[in-house]
Amino acid sequence: MNDEAIRMRSVSRRHGTGEGAVTALDQVSLSFPRGTFTAVMGPSGSGKSTLLQCAAGLDRPTSGSVTLCGTELTTLSETKLTLLRRRRVGFVFQAFNLLPSLTAEQNVTLPLRLGGHRPSTARVREVLRQVGLGERARHRPAELSGGQQQRVALARALITRPDVLFGDEPTGALDSRTGREVLALLRGMVDGEGQTIVMVTHDPVAASYADRVLFLVDGRVSGELAGAGAGTIAARMATWEAVPC
Repeated sequence: MNDEAIRMRSVSRRHGTGEGAVTALDQVSLSFPRGTFTAVMGPSGSGKSTLLQCAAGLDRPTSGSVTLCGTELTTLSETKLTLLRRRRVGFVFQAFNLLPSLTAEQNVTLPLRLGGHRPSTARVREVLRQVGLGERARHRPAELSGGQQQRVALARALITRPDVLFGDEPTGALDSRTGREVLALLRGMVDGEGQTIVMVTHDPVAASYADRVLFLVDGRVSGELAGAGAGTIAARMATWEAVPC
């Protein structure tokens, strides 16, 4: 368990009841080792986002257990779950979700300030330097490129030194060159700092930056690839329907 950042055991998530119920996850058991980069892929409706939300404590599974760094999430109260997410989990989404009237450093600190915490200026500048924006702390979103705005969002996710960083299509709104720059930054965080990253993506190039790629089909894990290139991943994507669950 000491080497596992996340452990999911027999996790199912169903929406609705009766004949209209939809099973988004079906008895999923997975481990995400510390200091690794995992990409999650699958066709539309396969359960990718639900997997991410359950692993991060954003959604509660209907059954099964989710453990994050030794803490069982499914038994926590909403208050304790919120505190755990705030302190130990970071999120980066396709939308940057920056407030246009705030500077980069103000956007980075906003979630903490809303939670009643005031990070040191040194820590804010440290994470901005970490994402390559040390000279842009006083710039507002309109003065930054799309890639730079996503870097601000990444710095905001890293400000608390999270145990796990979750990304939901983090490069989906970026052009290919800028997306590769952000992905290289994520890869460097894993290799250089031991960060644990779990990323949902539909892009085989993005997935190729990960240590392993998990494939979901109809809410079940249908297989995985380790250290695969974009071509191999794309070929696997083409055979989703033929892969046995």
